[in-house]
Amino acid sequence: MTLSLPFSHSSLHYHHHHHPFPLFLSPSRRFQWPRMLSSLPSDNLLLLLGATGSGKSSLSIDIAARFPSEIINSDKMQLYRGLDVTTNKLPFSDRRGVPHHLLGDFDPLAGEVSAAAFRSQASAVISGVVSRGNLPVVVGGSNSYIHALVTAGFDQDYDVFDGPLNRVSAEFRYRCCFLWVDVSFPVLKQYLSKRVDDMLEAGMVGELAEFYDPEMAETEPRVGLRKAIGVPEFEEFFRRYHPKGREYREGDPLRAGAYEEAVRKIKENTWQLTKRQLGKIGRLRMAGWDLKRVDATAAVVAVLASEAAEKRSEIWEAQVVEPSVKIVKRFIEE
Repeated sequence: MTLSLPFSHSSLHYHHHHHPFPLFLSPSRRFQWPRMLSSLPSDNLLLLLGATGSGKSSLSIDIAARFPSEIINSDKMQLYRGLDVTTNKLPFSDRRGVPHHLLGDFDPLAGEVSAAAFRSQASAVISGVVSRGNLPVVVGGSNSYIHALVTAGFDQDYDVFDGPLNRVSAEFRYRCCFLWVDVSFPVLKQYLSKRVDDMLEAGMVGELAEFYDPEMAETEPRVGLRKAIGVPEFEEFFRRYHPKGREYREGDPLRAGAYEEAVRKIKENTWQLTKRQLGKIGRLRMAGWDLKRVDATAAVVAVLASEAAEKRSEIWEAQVVEPSVKIVKRFIEE
């Protein structure tokens, strides 16, 4: 008898997934775009910052329902084509027709997108968005990409998040409004564990099995999409238990243990990433960036408590969307 995989056979073939976290999206609504943006200053830029899993993508869609906007991704791993579940890309069905840029646009085999390359690409996209009379909304992701994009004196030879604080510039080349979606770390940590479980259910392992290349797995250093959390952790598993290899005996405890270890490492590495992201956000604040903090903790608690969808939506709307919309409206009208 053979051991069934810890993921369904059908999931070995990547299928369209529903985002494991469309939990915050407000009920479908018609876009209520006001006329106020017809004379937007050409250098207005809205940026959504926050740790992974804080709800930035959902909030960006809710903001776009109220202001004519286009969304520019600044998540390092979501730039590349592929691994949509693993990198947690917002599926088309959840984008509500809002144009998205730099989301799955880059060939994962063509090398890594540097901060300088992102600055150049995103600047061109922003010009296009502005020319259409829309508000560019950058949703990040990578704080180093955001720093590279908005600062006037960007120097690609310096890692501003390592070393003296005075390397972080607070001189901007756009008129910026920074919205920081914050969630208390213990709550976020608990939520991220759940999100990994949801992603596994949504076909993450099958997607990683298709992406796995034994020859590529031996090459170092890792670049681009191969750095995505999930890839190195499951490469170790696939080296021992090749996804397209021989079948295994029922109840192989070593194989089950190796699978559990890969999942444990994904959760641990996600928490570590979150800590690094929060550290960088703290550094931006200390350098004088005016980050408007919006607290999404209650909304995430409601998700963890399995509150009814209507209740979750009410909390998200009141605690996160309404304060954010007020901030954006004030920014636009100033």
